[in-house]
Amino acid sequence: MKVEVKSELPVIGWREWIGLPGLGIKSIKAKVDTGARSSSLHAVDLEQFDQGGEPYVRFKVHPRQRNMDRVVEVAAKVLEFRPIRSSSGEVSMRPVIVTEVKLLGVSWPVELTLADRTEMSFRMLLGREAFRRRFVVDAGASYFGGIPKRKRRKS
Repeated sequence: MKVEVKSELPVIGWREWIGLPGLGIKSIKAKVDTGARSSSLHAVDLEQFDQGGEPYVRFKVHPRQRNMDRVVEVAAKVLEFRPIRSSSGEVSMRPVIVTEVKLLGVSWPVELTLADRTEMSFRMLLGREAFRRRFVVDAGASYFGGIPKRKRRKS
């Protein structure tokens, strides 16, 4: 028996290529995770500093899985430090930043926790708070927003 769900909201898959234009990241593959409340971005070499009396964090992102060649260096204002429970049950304090996310031609601000996701399958996790009331998730499909064209390597 097939159940059809009618929705006014656009449909996204369980994984999507999204943009983070405010961080200089044109495309990064994200796991759309309805089981996770918050969103997380792969970040390494985190360094906290103050700018004008406000807390900031400087970090590096490797937007492509298994590719350490491309590095995007970012500095962003810290919204807060939040306790986050990992899938293994460990709690750690992570910096939270706010940045623009772009998916299916729609842009909106999203809170992102920063964590080293080197060992994870995806560089970014898009939690349900980020897409709530914006999209419906088709858990059996992927890449409704398309797949970015790969640049050819020079030989």
